[in-house]
Amino acid sequence: MENYRLKIKTLEETKAQCERFRASGKKVVFTNGCFDLLHPGHTRYLCAARELGDHLVVAVNSDRSVRVIKGPKRPIVPEQVRAELLAALGCVDAVLLFDEENPLNVIRQILPDVLVKGGDWAEDKIIGSDVVKEAGGEVKRIPFVEGFSTTDLIEKIRDL
Repeated sequence: MENYRLKIKTLEETKAQCERFRASGKKVVFTNGCFDLLHPGHTRYLCAARELGDHLVVAVNSDRSVRVIKGPKRPIVPEQVRAELLAALGCVDAVLLFDEENPLNVIRQILPDVLVKGGDWAEDKIIGSDVVKEAGGEVKRIPFVEGFSTTDLIEKIRDL
């Protein structure tokens, strides 16, 4: 079996890889998130995203950016571990870490054919949607999976 850790790439490596895929007629799909405690909502979402193209890139918020977004007690799982868990999934083709609070720079660099977010995001609030559309790409929203939430998992653990 391939060494899944090789899927973890820098932005520059990911950009070059995506350019090669597009040059060969393949469709690049992009999504991002914290993915703090991996759960079935995440895996179902990522598998559905992968079905929208040929190559799924997942950008993962760094520990620093998660703290800015979610608060000082997060993330629960360190960035390198979160990246490794995502890379181990068969539906994920590339993983990269980013340190900004939002993925706009990464989206501008990669220019995916399909930008994907969960259905809980209004399309006009999806960061980078304008960039992707202007480049001829599309934005897709995948329905939110009820019953799975990192915040809910953390609360359950705290209640033990």
